Amino acid sequence: MTRGVVIAGGGLAAQRAAETLRRGGYDGRLRMICAERHRPYDRPPLSKEVLAGVEPEAFRPAAWYEERGVELELGVAAAGLDCRQRAVSLADGRELRYERLVIATGSRPRRLALLDGFANVHTLRTLDDARALRAALAEGGRLVVIGAGFIGQEVAAAAAKAGVHTTMVEAADAPLGALLGPAVGTWFADLHRSEGVDVLLGASVAAATGTDRVERLALGDGRRLACDHIVVGIGVDPELGWLAGSGLDTTVVRIGAAGHTGAPGVFAAGDATGGGHWESAARQGVSAARAMLGLGSPRPAPATFWSDLYDTRVHYLGHACGADAITIDGDPARRDFSVTFTRAGAPVAVLLVGRAHDLPSARALLAA
Repeated sequence: MTRGVVIAGGGLAAQRAAETLRRGGYDGRLRMICAERHRPYDRPPLSKEVLAGVEPEAFRPAAWYEERGVELELGVAAAGLDCRQRAVSLADGRELRYERLVIATGSRPRRLALLDGFANVHTLRTLDDARALRAALAEGGRLVVIGAGFIGQEVAAAAAKAGVHTTMVEAADAPLGALLGPAVGTWFADLHRSEGVDVLLGASVAAATGTDRVERLALGDGRRLACDHIVVGIGVDPELGWLAGSGLDTTVVRIGAAGHTGAPGVFAAGDATGGGHWESAARQGVSAARAMLGLGSPRPAPATFWSDLYDTRVHYLGHACGADAITIDGDPARRDFSVTFTRAGAPVAVLLVGRAHDLPSARALLAA
């Protein structure tokens, strides 16, 4: 059989690349390497619906892959890349030759070394992670969430809604303060406090005590937190260790036009490129596939991310880093407001809280 296209990864960028190739008329061999044993599925529901007991749906039914000749390699990870031989090594010892490759292996959660090895310490990246955490939350008790980024906040919100005593520990002076500024970050802290979450800011974990399970955390300022479960939500790093020796960067894959890496026939998309959130991963997967088909890519829309906190939908568009002013419209106390971030008078980002209906106008504002 021909070598065809190999897509290393089973997330959103990988799925959109496969869909675009088949929709665009590519009829050669197409294989997807999925480290998880599940068919490709959407990840945002993991920290939202799954923790509340709603299982996510796969992107496509099994019949979709069968009918379109997309070969799923489930439960096996990419383990190595030889760009000269155009070959991907798998963790089970096999080797897949390719004509073109898409690197879309996503990211892995950052860990705290002092918490490694404890049975009640969780991260949240996969469906199995979410199911394990859901089972832990069902036991009740005391949960400590380390990190107040969007994932940490979503976990804290889901736990608090489930009646779990929840404490969120954040090293910065405000959640998302580096991204959205102290005023908006303080609103997020107050939101969680109003729902019964203990929010500890400017706090870091210094030590943990326990045998198989962490029983108590010591913070840098001397405070002690008793706990039954811990979630570490301090960010992610691209999952690229398997590229060691390939000539490509194992920290982040640098890409040029339409996702090309510079290596012959090798493209990259999604978290592997440091690409950020859901929409950018989808867009990069499409762009890489279109480049393989000899097609151009559409003008990218502003980056968009959404979160659900206590039944309130939050949208974030653009890039607020570097903004020098903000304008607030609406009533933050009622969870119904928007924040426009500007730099030298030009809008660079918009935050919508409880205002999904304003999403089209926010997109238009940033596009202009």
